[in-house]
Amino acid sequence: RNMEESKKKILIVDDDTFLLDMYAFKFSQHNFEVYTASDGLQAIQKIKDGLAPAVILLDIIMPNMDGFEMLEKINRENLSPNSTNIVLSNKNQQSDVDRGKSLGVAGYIVKASSTPQEVIEQVAEILSNKDAPK
Repeated sequence: RNMEESKKKILIVDDDTFLLDMYAFKFSQHNFEVYTASDGLQAIQKIKDGLAPAVILLDIIMPNMDGFEMLEKINRENLSPNSTNIVLSNKNQQSDVDRGKSLGVAGYIVKASSTPQEVIEQVAEILSNKDAPK
């Protein structure tokens, strides 16, 4: 089993191109196959075009379609049933966290209080918890 096969696909959705590029680079160094989108619509289009990410890491505040709208659409249309969806946002009111939970997100990471390395660690931890036998 070579390394290529075990790479997890991650779709990172953020309208901040600087952050997007930085996270894309960081995750690609950690055995992820990285795909990016700058808003919810673009992300949905990639999924509809056949991308099946293991992880969707998404911002909330984005133009055209925000993160919550994107999650609602994914859930409603069952677009990415096998992905682990994780919010990465500066919106960190409890109501936002609760809304994320109600939309089935596996984690809610606050950008401002996490370094990129910590974000990667949190994503890895969420994934290992998810993959662990119940």
